[in-house]
Amino acid sequence: MPLPRFFCDTPLSPGAHVCLPDALAHHAVRVLRLRDGAAMTLFDGTGGEYPATLSIDGKSAWAQLGAYDPREAELAGNVTLVQGLPSGDKMDWVVEKAVELGASRVCPIAAQRSVLQLSGPRLDKRVAHWSRIAQAAAEQCGRNRLMPVDAPLTLRDWLTQAPTGLRLLCHPDATPTLADAISTLPGRPPHEAICLLVGPEGGWSDAELTLAAQHNVQPVRFGPRVLRTETAGIALISAVTALLQW
Repeated sequence: MPLPRFFCDTPLSPGAHVCLPDALAHHAVRVLRLRDGAAMTLFDGTGGEYPATLSIDGKSAWAQLGAYDPREAELAGNVTLVQGLPSGDKMDWVVEKAVELGASRVCPIAAQRSVLQLSGPRLDKRVAHWSRIAQAAAEQCGRNRLMPVDAPLTLRDWLTQAPTGLRLLCHPDATPTLADAISTLPGRPPHEAICLLVGPEGGWSDAELTLAAQHNVQPVRFGPRVLRTETAGIALISAVTALLQW
């Protein structure tokens, strides 16, 4: 059975004796019921991980770190999922699965047809919630770097600061296929950055499609079936990483 893995929001170093943050200690001791002397793995999000031994002292928990292990589980290139905000808690699932599939970032978009609209304290709480989901998913799937989840932006605002690289917008009426678009990458360099844009339940509006085209975003078709918004992005990440052998 794999050792329990925890993200520790404090700098780690070989041989260190680390006092575990309260939330981590509670999860390890009270939720998972790990015993004194239990083996576990810690990572601080900067890459690599450390084998550790749990030490429980009253209400406090410590970890004795072993040698640094540089193991990584990242993709060979950067894949950003630009996800139109879906309704309800569907974004929770999208964030979790994006982490598991190796996405480098998730950028929620407050699209014109998004049912979910967030602002003020409610927005801050939701972004913090998504970040916690991303952390838990990294702990579970073996990634040693945390995937950022941005605060929602409009499509226009995202396009003004979007990274360079290939930008593909999933649309059922597009002529080029995903495979066609991927094949245009010269030599398929491992450092290539790809942004995958997926609309909300109602799809992108005509105004958003026009705006995307003005910013060199390429619409692509992904198979003969229309996928749900919470399925499309995850399927696209899987397909892209397979086509590029990442």
